[in-house]
Amino acid sequence: MAIGLIAVATLSSCEEEVDSSLLEAYLGPISEAYDIDLYHSDSAIVRSHLKAKKQVEYESGDYEFPEGIEIVFYDIEGRVTTTMSANKGFYTRKDNLYRGEGNVKVNNLEKDQSLASEELFWDPNAKKIYTEKFVTVQEKETIFNGTGMEADESFTEYKLFKITNSRTILPGEGI
Repeated sequence: MAIGLIAVATLSSCEEEVDSSLLEAYLGPISEAYDIDLYHSDSAIVRSHLKAKKQVEYESGDYEFPEGIEIVFYDIEGRVTTTMSANKGFYTRKDNLYRGEGNVKVNNLEKDQSLASEELFWDPNAKKIYTEKFVTVQEKETIFNGTGMEADESFTEYKLFKITNSRTILPGEGI
């Protein structure tokens, strides 16, 4: 009997310790896709078209577009009204919210106006775009600078907050 207890004691003391970092949940991407073309429609009418070279999906349902993102908006007749692009994009599923960062550009082709910022959010549910960052808006011959902006998703109507200056565009200048 003493031999059995010694054997059990010997076996239990020889267990390997497990590295606890190996037991942590994986938070990285679960899939990658390339050359993304995603259309959003309402009553069989295309409203927006999202394009990206690469899309990374996470278990939460969130997406990252590390090589840039472009979103095109259409009117009810199917004409392009507005384009949006950014060096990098993100989608948060829980909030149904897109975020562009790095050289964000918005162009309203109907009103000949454009916007440049370092970050911009698009809320498809509220059909609006907004930022709290510095923005430059160009309307025909005038440039407006400010911090913070809110607009409808087509960038037809907008509010610029904390305006720092506005001026006439010089020849060859623009955003």
